[in-house]
Amino acid sequence: MWNTWCSLNDRFQRSFSERADAAAVSSRTADQGIPISSGRGYRRPVEFRVLGSIEVFEEGNGSIALGGPKQRAVLAHLLLRANHLVPTEVLIDEVWGEEPPETARNALQSYASHLRKALGAERLEGSRAGYRLRAEPSELDAVRFQSLLRDARRLLPIDARAAVGAFDHALALWRGRAFADLAAEPSLRAEAARFDEMRLGALEDRIEAQLAIGQQADVIGELEGLTARHPLRERLWEQLMLALYRSGRQGESLAAYQRARDILADELGIDPSPEL
Repeated sequence: MWNTWCSLNDRFQRSFSERADAAAVSSRTADQGIPISSGRGYRRPVEFRVLGSIEVFEEGNGSIALGGPKQRAVLAHLLLRANHLVPTEVLIDEVWGEEPPETARNALQSYASHLRKALGAERLEGSRAGYRLRAEPSELDAVRFQSLLRDARRLLPIDARAAVGAFDHALALWRGRAFADLAAEPSLRAEAARFDEMRLGALEDRIEAQLAIGQQADVIGELEGLTARHPLRERLWEQLMLALYRSGRQGESLAAYQRARDILADELGIDPSPEL
């Protein structure tokens, strides 16, 4: 077990320095590019966190003050396009929408100035063309999550027990819903939903690994909560039915199927898929 953990840990460490896999990034980011190594070191290594409320954490000093919602929204959009130039007009459109105030450009400059002071001048570059936030892939929790998730999914068909630990390692990066403190920002809702979908997929895959190693009793309670929050997600119902059946609770497994069938019929007007 120790050798397996050491090998897994080595994979994690290597994954931190890898470039984000383009296949793990949605088509929306095609014009943004994915975070790549900036090829430089920083006097103040930090962790940029978006898997929860947006936060910049500096080891030894804790969280860095990031200002109000609009300033944090500017940072969020820069982080989504880390190491790539984000045109000023794009930022204004994202943060203020289709009818920005006349003061939007000056406000953006002010927000960028405050962020530069908070993060360090070498982190945030500004010009007439736009702004670029510099960060290493290992400093971006969203990139680390995708890398760790990719490693865990590679392990799943090979070593389900090790995969459970790998999925838990990835999921531990989450502190709440993505961009939780900026839920009112329309321009971030699609990205937040994309990240949240990735998290839910990781949970499903981890439960699949647990079922594969006979931990069905351990996942029933979690699956009950997940099906209540995501009642139209058939894979969760399938996993709950299987976990109940394997735990000797065949009647409850059938009842779960009946609940799923009723919900799908009432909400979508469809029957369960053949898999369910």
